[in-house]
Amino acid sequence: MHSRILTMVVTLTMQSGVTGGLPTRASGRSVQGDLVRVDVRTLLESARGVAPALCALAADGASNGWAGSWDAPDLSVNADVHQLVRELRAGLVPRAELQNLVAALGSDDACVRHLAGTLVGGSGDKSIVPDLTAKLRAPSDNEHTGAARALGLIGDRSAVDALVRVLHDARASVRANGAWALGRIGDRRVAANVADLARDDSAGVRAAATVALGHLQAKDNIDVLLRVLRDDQSPEVRRVAAWALGQLGARTAAEGLSAALRSDKTASVREMSAWALGEVHARDFSDALTTALRSDDISSVRETAAWALGELEVKKAVDPLAQTVGGDKSAEVRGTAAWAIGQMNAGKAPRELMSALRDSDDDVRLKAAWAISQIGDADVVPEVTAALRIEQRDRVRQALVRALLESGDRSSDAFKTLLDSKDTETREMAVRALTGRRGPWPWPWPWPRPRPNP
Repeated sequence: MHSRILTMVVTLTMQSGVTGGLPTRASGRSVQGDLVRVDVRTLLESARGVAPALCALAADGASNGWAGSWDAPDLSVNADVHQLVRELRAGLVPRAELQNLVAALGSDDACVRHLAGTLVGGSGDKSIVPDLTAKLRAPSDNEHTGAARALGLIGDRSAVDALVRVLHDARASVRANGAWALGRIGDRRVAANVADLARDDSAGVRAAATVALGHLQAKDNIDVLLRVLRDDQSPEVRRVAAWALGQLGARTAAEGLSAALRSDKTASVREMSAWALGEVHARDFSDALTTALRSDDISSVRETAAWALGELEVKKAVDPLAQTVGGDKSAEVRGTAAWAIGQMNAGKAPRELMSALRDSDDDVRLKAAWAISQIGDADVVPEVTAALRIEQRDRVRQALVRALLESGDRSSDAFKTLLDSKDTETREMAVRALTGRRGPWPWPWPWPRPRPNP
């Protein structure tokens, strides 16, 4: 079993044109000229029986991240694994082998179906669309699921009518995958059909339809999404409703998102609501973000609130952000709050930002130094110089030198001290700064970790 898993993953992660030696027959690959080719039958056989998490890894390797199937519903795989494997690379799928992949969509093995659907969809070959839409009429749930996924990834609008018909199927998995595929294709004319599923009995169907409305940029359905965010019994459905509202960038959704941030019982919903408030540019509702920053029990919510305040450049939030830099128990929250202050054109560097130059976490010190450089406060020179004397991390030292450079004429004496440093890199940075050749200054741009996806 382990050898088959390894074969499959290695097969999918080898890059085309870089063989690293002669391939074996067991690898499922052959070399034609400078291209590495895939033996689809061998590849799919190697997928049979593979555990869901490893199957997700292999399928993402096949897609190289371009396929975009990580948010597809009911795939019998662990969606979190997709976030870890986006750097994997795929082998080439010969056009003549597509029919083998299409046939594999009806396999009784979940990994085979998932892998085949990802490869078919990632091929982008529209000539296969009629065969895939025919599978939407097949009696097998498996074929429906794989065909819908592949059609969504190919993105051909000629499949829209066939997918709309499956929205009324008696099987929840078929409805869910049909809605997801329509969202990926992006034809806004079907938004009303998809929105009807927001009241479906199945939470999986409601979630898929809600995500699809976000992809469709269906602004006529903002009220539908707000109702889902407020009333749906499933935390996952409420979470993706917040995401969809953020995708739509609708300021009219700000009040509902603010209410969810303040009162939803599920942390992931609050986190996504904070992110969405940043996306819809809801400065008028920044008080909800500030409250979350100060008092939410979950660090991911506090960090996302800090990010949103920085994204919105809410200057009145400088003081609460500074308090967060100085006192939050999470390094991620402290660092993002420091970054947010750097967005504000605060004029004066808060005391807590200066204290953060001595934080135990490297990333916090880096973002604090970067924020100080953005502020350009001449009064910080002594403390920045003191921090530079003891700082050991290269990127943080670079940020500190940048902070001195941006602080104005009063930094000249400090640079003279740097030129006498025993550290070669510090002297070099000082010379570059004084001569105007600043080099690659660090530019931290922290998205929330993880950036919340649907």
